[in-house]
Amino acid sequence: MAKVEEKKPIVQEIKDNLDGAKSVVLVDYLGLTVEQDTKLRREARENGVIYKVYKNTMVNLAIEGTEFADLAKDLEGPTAVAFSKEDATAPARVIAKFAKTAPKLELKSGIVEGTYYDAAGIAVIATIPSREELLSKFLGSIQSPIANFARVINQVAEQKSAEA
Repeated sequence: MAKVEEKKPIVQEIKDNLDGAKSVVLVDYLGLTVEQDTKLRREARENGVIYKVYKNTMVNLAIEGTEFADLAKDLEGPTAVAFSKEDATAPARVIAKFAKTAPKLELKSGIVEGTYYDAAGIAVIATIPSREELLSKFLGSIQSPIANFARVINQVAEQKSAEA
């Protein structure tokens, strides 16, 4: 009975991290050095991502009956979980970026805004820029034609004043 009582707080912690999460990504971390793992955790924190290693059985208990239940089939071997409550693409993006320097780190699968993605799908999600980057690109593309129009009007006004 004592073992069950010890597991309840861990399962509850996972459930709390899942509550309101926009995305959850499973990661195979086998082969990472302590130094690499520390760097990954720091990068995750800086990007608003919760990166934790839990026992698969604990994660299984926590995701049972939730929108994240599809992840259960990928809970084999050493698995870390990355959660994000703010940016839906952040966990996949942070892990994939870090995996370029640590080839042993692999994305297993994930759920982004209620949709399950396998390793290939999560790799594609990782290439999507953050919401802020997308907004700045959008605003830049809107601003460009307006700036060009203002330059043309200014040149016409200068031409008219030079003729007069």
